[in-house]
Amino acid sequence: MPRKLRSRPLTDNPQLLGLLLTLPALMAILAVVLIPIVSSFWLSLHQKDLSRPQYDAFIALKNYLTLLRDSRYLNSLWVTFRFSLTSVIMEVILGVSIALVLNQRFVGRGFVRGLMILPWAMPSIVNAAMWKWIYNADYGALNALLTQLHIIEGYRVWLADPTWATILIILANVWKETPFTVILVLAALQAIPEDLYEAARVDGASAWRSFWHITLPLISPVLMVAAMLQFIWGFQTFELVYVTTGGGPFSTTELTTLRVYATTFRSLRFGYGAAMAYLTSLVILIPAVFYIRSAYRRVVEM
Repeated sequence: MPRKLRSRPLTDNPQLLGLLLTLPALMAILAVVLIPIVSSFWLSLHQKDLSRPQYDAFIALKNYLTLLRDSRYLNSLWVTFRFSLTSVIMEVILGVSIALVLNQRFVGRGFVRGLMILPWAMPSIVNAAMWKWIYNADYGALNALLTQLHIIEGYRVWLADPTWATILIILANVWKETPFTVILVLAALQAIPEDLYEAARVDGASAWRSFWHITLPLISPVLMVAAMLQFIWGFQTFELVYVTTGGGPFSTTELTTLRVYATTFRSLRFGYGAAMAYLTSLVILIPAVFYIRSAYRRVVEM
């Protein structure tokens, strides 16, 4: 009599079991993320203009080739890169400095730590409206403070000056995003063994040398993660500039998000706007790939 083949339970095949357990989540991701990405890329290969629907057609990569000669878009890309890079540098420096202070023991430390989260927890549109009020030329708090301190003689229209408009939106973005870096760095600082600092003090190392040779190397992976995330989020900034400057004056604060918004929802050029969004995503992807490769190499070496 031939033997009956007994089916193996799923627990004997952990890979198949894991695939079956994650299948609902994978299907949800496919429906919510992948399908819109593919459909929007397909849209970027068309001339889809709602103001001239009679000219809608498949044009392949023509939108992308046109973008490479679009001075308005290239300028917004440069403005966004400068905005993101400057913000990241300031956020990392301030984040490390504040985290080092909050890592010390003092009265009310828990309250101050909780207070630090508020700017980051504030909704982006509320943060933008608040800074627009602060920078207002007629009744803004910035003008009132500087006038009372006799730093300026009269109220100034800060956001009408190209240089000051750029500086002020960067400062507003740094104020909101720095607490995220503080949280990550503070967690990394608390994971450093105190024995390392005690050994450094016994050897006569100064506070600066301890920071440079102990603290900074141990928190550098966290700093890289924070810097990369902040850089990507800088390219996604929209509400702050849309509410405060609207991209002006003279497009000096027009980020790529505003350019995509204006092209897609004001000019109704959906195909060109989709291509613009994809090209911007590619620009963000390049440094992200280098970061992932360096992080993977570091893990392999460990």
